Amino acid sequence: MKKYVLLSTFILIMPICLVSQDLEAILEEESSDTTLVVASTFNGTRLLNGHSVETRKTGVLEFLISHRFGRVNSGFDQLFGLDESNIRFGFEYAFNDNVTLALGRSSFEKTFDGYVKYRLLYQRTGVKPFPLSITLFGSATEKTIKDYLPENKPTFSERLSYTGQVLIASKINQNLSLQVMPTFVHFNTVPESNDPHDMVALGLGTRIKISKRVSINAEYYYNLNPFESIDVKNSIAFGVDIETGGHIFQIILGNSVSMIEKGFIAETTGSFFKGDIHFGFNISRAFQIKKTK
Repeated sequence: MKKYVLLSTFILIMPICLVSQDLEAILEEESSDTTLVVASTFNGTRLLNGHSVETRKTGVLEFLISHRFGRVNSGFDQLFGLDESNIRFGFEYAFNDNVTLALGRSSFEKTFDGYVKYRLLYQRTGVKPFPLSITLFGSATEKTIKDYLPENKPTFSERLSYTGQVLIASKINQNLSLQVMPTFVHFNTVPESNDPHDMVALGLGTRIKISKRVSINAEYYYNLNPFESIDVKNSIAFGVDIETGGHIFQIILGNSVSMIEKGFIAETTGSFFKGDIHFGFNISRAFQIKKTK
């Protein structure tokens, strides 16, 4: 199974990397003093639940805290979801402007996750413009919750899942950015034998800037082949970004309780438009721990 996943990832990523090298060479040859990199397509590394194309500058360590509460329609007895809480802590470190590595842990299913982001191409303006920013994302997760009988304890490999994404974004103007996220998710173990181990999804996202430091974001993931044994819903979220210096604060309303890709893309069961809405937020703080020249 590991060989299958590694081979699949290699086959998917290598053609993209080769194409990117050619594109980068073309862009370098065509660059001039009037060619500029488009900055701040999004405020931070997260769109809402999922990732944006953004990566941090070299030597920056980002600490991210994410909360998702219970369903708003759970009523006053549960204080409209506030009695329940799921949390994720994560650390992201930028080894250079293009490569970020990260580790995180979620209380939902007691899941550990690690991922890498690679900034493939930058959107550029000027004499020889390039209209898109492209970032590659790959993650692995381990579910550690003990929701099984002792005699059915899963192996380490059986607790793993993987996600690969190509994040493609364009800053249309100073107030509007769009992003498309083709996604592949693989589960080593599935709920029932008739459920797919491999899923394909397409994400769409946007940011609409309404002031210098405030924007409205939206995000939607369409799962093309969900689990058959679970009534899976497509993940949808709306939110507000507030930027305050080194902090980015995101207020979120969505139908997903999980804050990692395999969860909100493949395991969301709440219907947003029937009131199965989770209030939540992301808070990030960036630290420059390595000086750059």
